[in-house]
Amino acid sequence: MTELLCHTDSYLKKFTAKVVSVNAETRSLFLDRTAFYPGGGGQLCDTGILKIDCIDYPVTRVKKTPDGIAHEIGEGRDLPSVGSEVTGEIDWDRRYKLMRTHTAMHILCGVVFRDYGAQVTGGDMEPLSGRMDFEFENLSKDLVGVIEEAVNKEVAAARDVRVKVLPREEAFQIPDLIRTKINLLPPGIPEVRTIEIVGLDLQADGGTHVANTREVGRMRITDYKSKGKINKRIYVELDDQVTEAAGS
Repeated sequence: MTELLCHTDSYLKKFTAKVVSVNAETRSLFLDRTAFYPGGGGQLCDTGILKIDCIDYPVTRVKKTPDGIAHEIGEGRDLPSVGSEVTGEIDWDRRYKLMRTHTAMHILCGVVFRDYGAQVTGGDMEPLSGRMDFEFENLSKDLVGVIEEAVNKEVAAARDVRVKVLPREEAFQIPDLIRTKINLLPPGIPEVRTIEIVGLDLQADGGTHVANTREVGRMRITDYKSKGKINKRIYVELDDQVTEAAGS
């Protein structure tokens, strides 16, 4: 299996690895280690470049497979051979925006759960925007304004974001570790990765995050909709650049 370097260091932009297998049909390379996030939990996969023998291979998609992490590369170049040395570089601008967005969604989730006890029923994100569904019976414009203010207070609080990998039994002793209505963790995994926004939120999560809430920047709730009697959707956007005012 591929060692997923971004699980321990979300800020790793470049890495070296070795090609362990090649799938010619899907034009996919499998590496012994990678910093590319393969997608999941509502977060998109990374894109970027693999440099092999002075040739740049654009990575157009990364995904988990039973054989490891597949890096799909573009057409037009001969596939490298097994054993080739690789230098990988992710599209950092895109990744960092996704990191900010993912942490923002956890702040939103933490505030809504803390203040209203509402669980998440779904979610999705793009760089600097996303939506999250909650088990809310009633949601109004005034309440949305209160939630937005509370979220931005947590951003400004400059809370550290900590990553831990815990034995499964230890992890599941943590109250409310799973904030979604459906437990998406496979039953057989021996370890659980957790993301803690210190003082606000602690959840099982496999995505990439910033190290401090200040990096998220100001969040705007741009819309909300009813998706059912007790299911409400909240749409959010982030500023393109993080300003000192957003985190002060």
